[in-house]
Amino acid sequence: MRLLTIAIKSAWNRKISLSLAIFSIAMSILLLLGVDNIRKQAKNTFINTISQTDLIVGARSSPVNLLLYSIFHIGNATNNVSYKTYQHIKAQKNVKWAVPVSLGDSHRGFRVMGTNSDYFRYYRYANAQSLQFQQGSPFMMLYDAVIGYDVAQALRYKLGDEIILSHGLAALKQAQHDDKPFRIVGILNKTNTPVDRTVLVSLEGIEAIHIDWQSGTRSPIKISADKAAKMGLEPKSITAFMLGLENKMTIFRLQREINQYHNEPLSAIIPGSTLAYLWQTVGQFEQVLMVVSALVLMTGLMGLLTTLLTTLNERRREMAVLRAVGAHAYHVIVLFMLESMFVVVTGCLLGTGLLYAILKILQSFIANNYGIHLMLNPPDTQQLLIFLIAVLLSILLSLIPGFIAYKRSLQDGLMVKI
Repeated sequence: MRLLTIAIKSAWNRKISLSLAIFSIAMSILLLLGVDNIRKQAKNTFINTISQTDLIVGARSSPVNLLLYSIFHIGNATNNVSYKTYQHIKAQKNVKWAVPVSLGDSHRGFRVMGTNSDYFRYYRYANAQSLQFQQGSPFMMLYDAVIGYDVAQALRYKLGDEIILSHGLAALKQAQHDDKPFRIVGILNKTNTPVDRTVLVSLEGIEAIHIDWQSGTRSPIKISADKAAKMGLEPKSITAFMLGLENKMTIFRLQREINQYHNEPLSAIIPGSTLAYLWQTVGQFEQVLMVVSALVLMTGLMGLLTTLLTTLNERRREMAVLRAVGAHAYHVIVLFMLESMFVVVTGCLLGTGLLYAILKILQSFIANNYGIHLMLNPPDTQQLLIFLIAVLLSILLSLIPGFIAYKRSLQDGLMVKI
């Protein structure tokens, strides 16, 4: 206890240099924990892009490709799935619900997705959250459209506005379905998922705008919007579909049956496991960031070591006095250990406090602009381990100046030349 008091008083005499060392450690901890928090929250947000969907089914393809085009709307399907196959699998005894997805069109740079009203009922994201409407309601009529939050914000749309869909992803005049405009009837709340950047219409609406198109070009025989509405609009094929099962224990059995489906080549994936695999594939950069952050922490600790070493000459008389009044060799070394621990622990607490303050300030901004929900959770086991490692390293580094001070105190005695 007496040695701790001496250590505190000694540190107070060198408060400016040690304050700089504390600030350096705090910034290192701030960066290290900040990267770790963002990494974990980004992974959680990514994996929860879709939840409570047991299987995603599409044409035979790699799991990652199927996930990318069906959920993230990146790339294109290798082929379509016949609507009869969708109906057949939907009718299976263990299938609770099935939601079709039809892609291929766009609107001013945003993807258009054809589906049915069950999409708003069963689609879940981020720990089972359902889609909520900021304004309006789901589509009911043939030429109704529901738009995501980002679409509404970017294009300044409101309820009742008419929009023109384009064939394919190119916004060319000749590719527009301008004879069959859609009316916005709903605007979704922000979800921080690809839904925010999507225009949602009915499957029948997709069929209606393509009824006078063949092989990607408009037919010379035009069919009006009213006439198309009276024709049979059941689709012949869709891009993919999502499944929810009554019994989760049968997921793998049904997945195997779909992958071995004889009528056409299909792939069925479990979205959660595929998302985790995709994160491992594209998330390697996070390991690089953690290494860089760890190096920054080591730099901070080396700065602490430099601070202790540069003050050794100033403290030669102090060490000699301690030895003269009966302090043992280990007392001198422990004194440096206590000072190092004090600097690192204070730096860890300061860095953690600064991190939570910054997260609190930037929480809504990061969620709205980057879709990452940063939670103010207490440090987890891994982060506490980082604190412990930092303290242990500081103790080991403090042995260097402690041993040097001990050797000098033996040589100097009380007659130290300053």
